Amino acid sequence: MKTEFAHVDTWVFDLDHTLYPPTDRLFDQIEDRMRSFIMDMLDVPLEQADALRDLYWREHGTTLAGLMAEHGMPPEPFMSKVHDVDTAHMRPAPDLAQAIKALPGRRIVYTNGSRPYAQRVIEARGLTGAFDEIYGIEHAHFVPKPHAAAFDAVFALAGIRPANAAMFEDTLENLQVPHRLGMRTIHVGPPGPALDHVHHSTNDLAGFLSQVV
Repeated sequence: MKTEFAHVDTWVFDLDHTLYPPTDRLFDQIEDRMRSFIMDMLDVPLEQADALRDLYWREHGTTLAGLMAEHGMPPEPFMSKVHDVDTAHMRPAPDLAQAIKALPGRRIVYTNGSRPYAQRVIEARGLTGAFDEIYGIEHAHFVPKPHAAAFDAVFALAGIRPANAAMFEDTLENLQVPHRLGMRTIHVGPPGPALDHVHHSTNDLAGFLSQVV
């Protein structure tokens, strides 16, 4: 394992369901706030707001991207509303913090959420100080992963050399572009079928990282 990652000098981590478990259920809060935002903005009932949220996610990659494309909505009010979630129930992960801090080179978070949201979640998980930089969807001009343009924008901004980087993601589709760029790709989540664009898979991120260093 150490040999396979010996060339890596930049470690890129997704946030949601990668640096915290799905059982923390932050997405439940986010989805409720999305529905409320759409109901208020478009003056539609709950059922229609929920249908639009799902439609925009499927057709545009995120609900935000759909609202921007279909309604010309500025992104900032939406981001502020939907990411104002309660993180008090989240538990710190000292083993994960130690494993991340032990990685050689730069350690970066790149999320489809906003940077302020990511900072709050990282703090709630006890991971403050574990990362050199945090990039949100605003740094990709609000283009979401898995679009290649999103990765291009953030990687250029961060000065990431894909051939010397690794990407950790819970969403399999979001690993396709990193793999094509030459990154080492790691799926974080329950085991699934073997895929050509996934080099490794783990349901224990801290344990996996301890084998890399």
